[in-house]
Amino acid sequence: MTIIKESTDRTNVSGQPEAFIRNHQYNFIKEQALALVTAHATANDAEVLSVLRHLSHEKVFAIFPALTEEQKNVLRPLTAVKDTDAAEEFLSGLRPYLIPFPTVNLDNLKRLFPKAKRLKGPNLPAMDFHALSYLSWQENTNRFLVAERNGRLQAVSGQFGASRKQGVCMICHKHSSVGLFMAKTKGANIDSYVKHGQYICADGTACNARLTTVDRLEKFLDRLER
Repeated sequence: MTIIKESTDRTNVSGQPEAFIRNHQYNFIKEQALALVTAHATANDAEVLSVLRHLSHEKVFAIFPALTEEQKNVLRPLTAVKDTDAAEEFLSGLRPYLIPFPTVNLDNLKRLFPKAKRLKGPNLPAMDFHALSYLSWQENTNRFLVAERNGRLQAVSGQFGASRKQGVCMICHKHSSVGLFMAKTKGANIDSYVKHGQYICADGTACNARLTTVDRLEKFLDRLER
């Protein structure tokens, strides 16, 4: 298991909308939009639908610590979502405001995992960094994960065995195909180690798409940091 922290730097591109939505927040908003689509398809009571729209509005606003009036205007069209087409149009309108995962290259990753002497890294050009809350890839029996916390990158690695087992992922907390991630952390005594095993999604990309909060991801990292 390896944990190293490295500073990250994000620069806004001139002329582009100010990004304020992270991947997990986008996924949560998407869940609320699809819930409204389902509600409109199954409920006929206008009062019930009004309450559901209000609740979705409150839930979405609550996941942001602070919103400017401009940002609120970006999110308000959620309450007008009634069908799949409207949901897709609304979600498409949010994409310019997505905060991408910090740009990394192979040299960055090698510094984060100094013990992995022959690190190949993931296929970075093929990745959609706007759809990532954490970076994950597999090399032989090793799984590597990188997450951003407080403007810095935190990296962990461990043995990972994919299986056909269905279970709840420690990171996204959704039911999926999982495998056992096994890592070693330093024990209470010098030169002693403790093994930690946790089930996580076999498919990191799918896990990122299901992630609606980073709380469990951070707990996962904190447990390995001890």
